Amino acid sequence: MSTQASPASGAAESAPSPEVPAMTSERWEKWSDRLNPLVVKEVRQGLRTRVFWVSFGLLLAACLVLSLIAFVNTHDSAYTREGGAYFFSFFICLALVLFGVIPFNAYRSLAREREDETWSLLLLTGLGPRRILRGKVASFLVQAVLYASAVGPFLLFSYFLNGISLPTILLVLLYGATWMVFLTLVSVCAATLADSRMGRSAVRLGLVGALLLSLFQTLTLTYVVTQERGSGFSFDREFFWGLAAVLWVLVSNGWLVFEAAVSRLSLVTEDYTRHPRRALVAQVVLTFAGMTVMWWFLDRKDDIPSVMGILGGLHLIFACLFMATDVDGLARPLRAGTRAWSLLKPGALRGFRLSVLLLLGWALGCSVLVWQSRGPTGGMRLMLSIGSLALYGVLYLSVAVLLGRMSRSGRFASPVSVRLLFVLVGVVGAGVPPLLSVFLGMDGRDELLNLLNPVLGPLNFGRYEYSDPSGLKMPPELLLCVALVALLAAFTADRVLAARERRVHQQ
Repeated sequence: MSTQASPASGAAESAPSPEVPAMTSERWEKWSDRLNPLVVKEVRQGLRTRVFWVSFGLLLAACLVLSLIAFVNTHDSAYTREGGAYFFSFFICLALVLFGVIPFNAYRSLAREREDETWSLLLLTGLGPRRILRGKVASFLVQAVLYASAVGPFLLFSYFLNGISLPTILLVLLYGATWMVFLTLVSVCAATLADSRMGRSAVRLGLVGALLLSLFQTLTLTYVVTQERGSGFSFDREFFWGLAAVLWVLVSNGWLVFEAAVSRLSLVTEDYTRHPRRALVAQVVLTFAGMTVMWWFLDRKDDIPSVMGILGGLHLIFACLFMATDVDGLARPLRAGTRAWSLLKPGALRGFRLSVLLLLGWALGCSVLVWQSRGPTGGMRLMLSIGSLALYGVLYLSVAVLLGRMSRSGRFASPVSVRLLFVLVGVVGAGVPPLLSVFLGMDGRDELLNLLNPVLGPLNFGRYEYSDPSGLKMPPELLLCVALVALLAAFTADRVLAARERRVHQQ
């Protein structure tokens, strides 16, 4: 029998299989599904606006004029060191766009969707709030890349004028880009804060003021970096740890702000608090882990946990204010499988419990690091100050919840009203004791009179007393009194929130 194949069979064997283009088309379909269609829409719409082309044209014209001035001033000189000055000039032009125009346009894009009532139409596309916000943020980041690509050659040109090192340029650009992303996320979140026309006007005014203030501070810091330290940095351990800490603060808070914006745009029947609360817990845990590593490698200095304990406590009080003032109860589809330890589920009761745990846990962890640094005697003042700040946060948060949620009036029980009550109670607690001291002829910083003062209390606990051998201005027994009052108020607020949740579920 002959084994020679026929031409027809050879042609059939050499012909490409129809499965290959089918697999290729399926792959492209998967990638097209992953690509957010809102990015393409927003980018095309943004590039057609007059704001983009006016900003882009003025940016290029300003950089071109500055480069011509630099050429005229330096072409006759054998050696110049004006690179830092011209880099800062180019950076001012870029900063006006990246830290002003881009964040405000991102705010206006989402605010316009809610004002024109087209947000529901976007939800009908099936993308969901997360993908919609991700697409809007990504579209403005693409526009920022276009602006930066136009100014990039001019920034590199300043390096050849001497006076500024390449690591300094890269450092400023890296943290400038991170700061721009953070401001964009904050602006998008600000567009979700208010629903009424008056509230939106107040948010817009506050955002404009915050962007102007951040622009001024960013330019001031950039001037110090490029002019004072433009020739180079001392790249030691503390410098790198400081850079890593600042980068983590921007990245983690940007993540938290984005999750908060998604949560505010989600439906009540969805598990809208899981992601922001999980982001906050992850931020606290990872920050404490990074602080512990930094503390260990920097010779176990006590100033690291003490400073981080105060700053982290203030940050947690602000974040917990929004988490503990959620609406009462759970939507019916979310009630199944909810237990007392389901702290990530919606509801003010679970948010309040998680807030108390985070505040006390953060203070306890930082106090342990201080105790390991200086011992129980040397670090007692710092531990008392950190612990008192957490207890004051729990106390005033509990009092605000009690004042707002004990009444049966829905106006005072709303989340916004409880937050305003927290601010009001804090102002009263901080201002009344010093005012009473004036009428009573006592010292304005009297320890007992300001025992529950949220401002002077932590300061008094942290003051050094030269006449006392232990150096303590206030003994630890007074902190136990504050702890007793704070925990009693927290327990009462917890019972009130539990009763309100049962009442809501019975309706």
